[in-house]
Amino acid sequence: MAIEVFNRREIKYMLTDDDKEALLGIISEYMDSDPFNKGGKTYSISNLYLDTDADELIRKSLEKPKFKEKIRLRSYGQVSLQDKVFLESKKKFNGVVNKRRTNFLLGEVYKYFETGLIPQNPGVKMNRQVMKEIDYIMHFYPLKPRVFISYDRLAFFEKGNSDFRLTIDTNIQTRRTDLRLDSPAYGKQLLQPGQWLMEAKAFKAFPLWFVRFLSGRRIFNTSFSKYGTEYKEYKKTILQEI
Repeated sequence: MAIEVFNRREIKYMLTDDDKEALLGIISEYMDSDPFNKGGKTYSISNLYLDTDADELIRKSLEKPKFKEKIRLRSYGQVSLQDKVFLESKKKFNGVVNKRRTNFLLGEVYKYFETGLIPQNPGVKMNRQVMKEIDYIMHFYPLKPRVFISYDRLAFFEKGNSDFRLTIDTNIQTRRTDLRLDSPAYGKQLLQPGQWLMEAKAFKAFPLWFVRFLSGRRIFNTSFSKYGTEYKEYKKTILQEI
C-alpha cells in the first residue's frame, strides 16, 4: 500500500459465493495474502469520490471515452482526523490505469477541500509532484466530495512477482450524505447477497493458472464500476422522485 505511482491493466469479474470459495481453495499455491487480511479476514476501505456539482467526471466516465480520470480520498479501516489517508488521482487511457497518490492527514485534507490551499508543513511526508498534479485537477473542474463508497476486501499478491494482484470486494456501501471518512461505514448496498467483485491487476499478461480458473468456472469480465453503478442508481432514485 506504500506505492504512490504505478501503471497497470485492471479487469473486473463478478463472482458467486461458490466461485470465491473455489478460488480461495487454490490461491495459496500461487499467491500470498495481503498482510492486512489477518487470519484470512477482510479489511475495510473507505473512499470519498470527488466530482463537480453536476457529476461531470462520472458522467464522462460512463460514456466510455479512451481517457478518463477520477480523484478520490481513501482510508484503510476506521480513521480519525489525526490519521494518515491517501489523496489519489486515477487515470485510464486505452485500458491502462495510471494511479498516483500522496499521503495526507485527514484533518489537513478536509481543510484543503475547504480552502483550496496545500499545507506548507503537512503532518506527514507528502509527494509534492503528485499533489501538484492533483491540485491542478481539483481547481480545473472544480471538485468537491460527492460520494462515499466503502467495502470489505481480500487481496492477494503473486508469489515472487509483485506485478499480478487480485482483490475481491464485498459489502460495497454508498451514500451521498455524511461525506466524511471519520464517520462509520454505512449506506446503500451495491451488490446482491452472494456476489463478490473481483479485480485482476497487472501490467503484463495474467498467469496461466488464473486464466484456466476463469475458463473452467466460465467467469467472464464485467464493466462494473463502483462509482458508476452508484451514479446510475442515484439517477434512478432522482427520476422516481420527480
